[in-house]
Parts: sequence; structure tokens; C-alpha cells
Amino acid sequence: MIIAAIDIGSNAARLLINEVKIQNGVPEFIKLNLLRVPLRLGMDVFTLGKIGIEREKMVIDTMRIFSDLMTIYKVEHYRACATSAMRDAENGQEIIQIVKETSDINIEIISGDEEATLIYENHVAEGLDKDFAYLYVDVGGGSTELTFYENGKMIYERSFNIGTIRLLNNLVTEANWKEMKEEIKSHIVSKKPIVAIGSGGNINKAFSMSKTKDGKPMVASYLKKVYKELSVLTVDERMTKHNLRQDRADVLAHALKIYNNVMTWSEINKIFVPKISVADGLIHNIYDKVSGKK
Repeated sequence: MIIAAIDIGSNAARLLINEVKIQNGVPEFIKLNLLRVPLRLGMDVFTLGKIGIEREKMVIDTMRIFSDLMTIYKVEHYRACATSAMRDAENGQEIIQIVKETSDINIEIISGDEEATLIYENHVAEGLDKDFAYLYVDVGGGSTELTFYENGKMIYERSFNIGTIRLLNNLVTEANWKEMKEEIKSHIVSKKPIVAIGSGGNINKAFSMSKTKDGKPMVASYLKKVYKELSVLTVDERMTKHNLRQDRADVLAHALKIYNNVMTWSEINKIFVPKISVADGLIHNIYDKVSGKK
């Protein structure tokens, strides 16, 4: 079975195509292709309230390409979801209609809570050590999703309008930070030691920079050290020193600020960085529905 997931975020749009094979009665998810396009919808939406003409064209053209790729790979099932920027864009529905007409892709706008729930679709809780509690942190361009697991069950989820593109445009207030801090202090509590699980391009980049071995946790002190170092560099200096793309160099420090705050407020000193994302969650969600598991 060939399944595709389209995740249209505030910073980038991603197309993930997986083949699902059954091995000894267990589904195996094999990545066939992953394409990322830095649309940066949040740069328009969070300052203008809508998606501008140039980025609207980028969305339409990108969806045409995604549609062609799904045809080439003979995709049988797909789901396309848009998150924070498209939620906030006054012309979001209009663009969704144009995409339907030009590429035959149906885009759903999902809520922040739905976005957080998709994290659970990764079945991330199934393989976790029950001696620990886990805070899953997904930092995007427009929002940050927190999902808290204890005893293998999800017991709290929340989406906050704090993201890298919003920070880049100085659109996150002290009230926003205060709300997140109070929520974390109230709900991310356990008698067990808590560790974090991070997802998204920025935490993956920080993980590769840290030289931490796959499967091992990255320590919070490293994230604080890198944040301090990047904060005093210009975007060009970050690009040169750390071999970063421009669309990563300008948001990486903002992402690390979010991770640092979350981990400080929840008193977490280690973070695991498996290569999973909202798109992976969508793949699992589609498979479960198609196979009748939900």
C-alpha cells in the first residue's frame, strides 16, 4: 500500500510518501520520498492576516508538483492538512478551493489540538519505558504542540501560538509566554522522571550539530549553549559557521528558545530526537483508518 501525507505548515510544506508492508503481521513503514518546500506562509499571515499573491502562487504550484509526484508513485491514499498559518489566513479557504480545482488535492485545515493529536498517531508511546513520563514537543513556524504521556497513555495535549515565524516577526507577547509557562507548571507533573521528545526540522538540525548518537538523548545544557552562541551571530554568520540554509539559519535560535523554555519550566534535562513529524503521524492515521483499526 502506498500512502502520502501533505503537511502545510507556517514555515514549509512537506510531502511524505510511504509504502506500507506487512512483516510477520506488523506494518512496516518504508519512506519512498520526502519533499520539503519552504513556502513561509507565516511571514505573510502573521503580519498581514492573509497569504500574499506571491506565496499564493507558490502554494498552488507546489500542490501541482505534489499531485504529480503522488501520481508517479501510484499513491492509493493521502491526507493533506494545513496548520497555523492557513488557519489564520483570511483567504485560506479561497486558496484551498483553487488548489482543489488546479491539482485535485483536498486540503483540510486542522486545529492546534488536532495537530497535537496527530503526534499520538506515531504510536510513539508504545515503545516508551514505563519508568519515565514523556513530554512530546513539536515546534513549528506558527505554533508549538505539547503532548504529555504517562504510563503509556496521553494525558495532556495543548497547542500554543508560539512558533519560529511568529518570533521572527516579534509577534509573541509576554502574555503568550506566561500562558505556556503556567500550563506547563500545572499539567506537566509526574512522580516519575520526565524526559522530552522533540520533533521538527530545527531540533533535528540541533541534534545533528550536537554529534549525539542516534537513539541517545541530547542534554538540555547543549541546547542552551547553542542558543547562546547563535543568538549573537547574524543570519549570514550562522549560515557560514554551521552550514545552514537561510530558511533554517533565521529561525533556529528562535526554535531553541522555545525548547529551552519548555524544558526549563518542566524541569527536563534530556530530549530524545527521533525522526518523526506531523507528516509521519498523518501516515499512521491514514493507515489505521484504511486498515480498519479506527
